Amino acid sequence: MMKALFEIIPKKFRAATCGVVLSALLRAMLNFAGLAVLLPVLLMVLNSQQIHSNQILSTLYEWGGFTTDQQFIAATCAVVIGVIALKQACNLLLQRVQRRYVVRLYKYFSVKIFRNYHDRGLAFIKRQNTAILSRNVNFICYNLVMGVISPTISMICEVLLLGLLLAALMWYNPMIALLAVAAFIPLSWVYVVILRGKLRDYGQRENEARRQQARAVVETFRGYTDIEINNAFPTMQRRFEQSLDTIAEIKSRTDIIGAMPSIIAEMSVALAMVVLILLGTATSHPDTSLIFGIFAVAAIRILPTVRAIMAQWWQIRYNYYCIDIVREGLEEADEIENDAPIQRIELGSAIEVEGLGFRFEDADKEQWTLRDLNLTIRKGEKIGIRGTSGAGKTTLFNLLLGFLTPTEGEIKIDGQRLDRTLARRWQTSIGYVSQNVYIEDSTIAGNIALGVDTDKIDRERLADVIRRARLEEFVAQLPNGADTAIGECGNRLSGGQRQRIGIARALYKQADVLFFDEATSSLDDRTEQEINHAIEQLSREQSTLTIVVIAHRSTSLEYCDRIIEI
Repeated sequence: MMKALFEIIPKKFRAATCGVVLSALLRAMLNFAGLAVLLPVLLMVLNSQQIHSNQILSTLYEWGGFTTDQQFIAATCAVVIGVIALKQACNLLLQRVQRRYVVRLYKYFSVKIFRNYHDRGLAFIKRQNTAILSRNVNFICYNLVMGVISPTISMICEVLLLGLLLAALMWYNPMIALLAVAAFIPLSWVYVVILRGKLRDYGQRENEARRQQARAVVETFRGYTDIEINNAFPTMQRRFEQSLDTIAEIKSRTDIIGAMPSIIAEMSVALAMVVLILLGTATSHPDTSLIFGIFAVAAIRILPTVRAIMAQWWQIRYNYYCIDIVREGLEEADEIENDAPIQRIELGSAIEVEGLGFRFEDADKEQWTLRDLNLTIRKGEKIGIRGTSGAGKTTLFNLLLGFLTPTEGEIKIDGQRLDRTLARRWQTSIGYVSQNVYIEDSTIAGNIALGVDTDKIDRERLADVIRRARLEEFVAQLPNGADTAIGECGNRLSGGQRQRIGIARALYKQADVLFFDEATSSLDDRTEQEINHAIEQLSREQSTLTIVVIAHRSTSLEYCDRIIEI
């Protein structure tokens, strides 16, 4: 387990990890010191003659110039209280250091996996369930840090403290140390052996149940109308309830397992006390009361320590599945992130497609979506692409946009091969309007200037693209104009308004190449004609603007210079 954890912790956190482990060692020593200072008080309470017979206590008595035992005991108690207070303050400081470390680690994992999922591209995202990806980025990363790494650090501290306590007891009285080991080890070992495999299995089962629960919720709200029309909600609700039943069953079992460390620890202490009393009665040892008192003081600290170690071990085993998920999420992630501004590519002459072929990864070797395609799109041209359903029109667009990588052949932008490196620069320079324009839960302005902070939106450019996309009349009727919220997924917009926002978005980024993917196919005839007129008007206003359109209807391609059949 420690090896698996060490492998996924990034190099830049290695030094901090060593520091946190050292802080755990320091915490263990402080806790041990806090317990050790209680020993003089115990000795004096059990036998006041220890003040003068014990070499250390008698030396301190003389050095302090005390005249009565009561003064010495009072001073010793004051020192003990001060040491314990100082220990607690240091503990809080060290806990803060450890907490900051795990929070920083959570942020690193979450951001890194979020970015890595994004960078794996469209093909990867289409193969995944977005609810599961979201859960991995948020919950799984948090669970790894708070349910595995943080307990591991705490367990290291507790194990070190337990070792120091047993070593001190062994030095003072081996019988007490052996008694403590004999009391705690057997029951704890049985607990670990019996539950080792079960806890990991329970964790994996709960994770799968929560994945299904999330899928049921997301898919129900995403497909609300179809689910209602087809009376499918009872099925979705049943799946949701089945997931909850599984989670409840696992939680009921793990809650009992989680309570067992306290029961085992308390039974162990009680057993040791009984054995100690029986031994004292049988042997009539003169120091039985002193030994009993020392064991009682040690047990006060050993009891929560053993309980904590077992509880932390339980938590780590239960959440162990998170390690594998995070490790997979970090695969192929770049260690060095470059957030520098991306330099745009201005189309100078042409987009060239040479011998283009594409086949999806999970498709048969002979099942090609596109094969041996050649075409040239010159700057300023208006190109229409037409073909039957399944001919690969949208796949071609995704290749031209740089979202997919050709299986054969290549795409060139002004003679430069469109690879993964060039794709980010290319995507910054082009505009894209799909059949289902993405609308975030924001304002008109926020959706047009997508990805731009509200206070940084260029209002003059915004007003210009609203006019060019024929949105002026609609925006003027809104209570707050372009700053009016339009709801999640644009549920307050008509189909035509959504498409116009998509056009305005492409224009706002000052793209010199616009791609329209079935942008009017879901609109009625009148709205389609209005959108087509708006697109045609854009080409007249800006003669250097390159437009590439996918459409089924001939009316959407009337303004094109050329139509390519695929």
